[in-house]
Amino acid sequence: MRIGELAEAAGTTTKTLRFYEDQGLLPPAERTPAGYRAYTPEAVTRLDFVHRGQAAGLTLAQIKQILDIRDHGQAPCGHVRDLLDARLADIDRQITDLLALRVNVAALRDAAADPEPDTCSADEVCRYL
Repeated sequence: MRIGELAEAAGTTTKTLRFYEDQGLLPPAERTPAGYRAYTPEAVTRLDFVHRGQAAGLTLAQIKQILDIRDHGQAPCGHVRDLLDARLADIDRQITDLLALRVNVAALRDAAADPEPDTCSADEVCRYL
């Protein structure tokens, strides 16, 4: 299939496909005698994997590592598990940080529940922040 057909089938753009090819996420496409890229149906499956990896929060570099392992004939399951463990730890840190931020913003909002603008000095800008 040509690049436009693959882009449509994968729900992406031709520009993205060229980028993925440049980055090694897609193997170089065969070329027709006219120089057009010709992809195999397996490219759709590979792009689906890339999109699932991105949806899990993996970087394109991490996704490429997984694809490289598979392309060398090995199952990347252990590596994927390690990446997902690291991703979960990152998410847990972000949740902790967001909960602390929420407590801080809620306290600021509570302090500003009954604003008294007449008592604010101009050099403070706003005493509630």
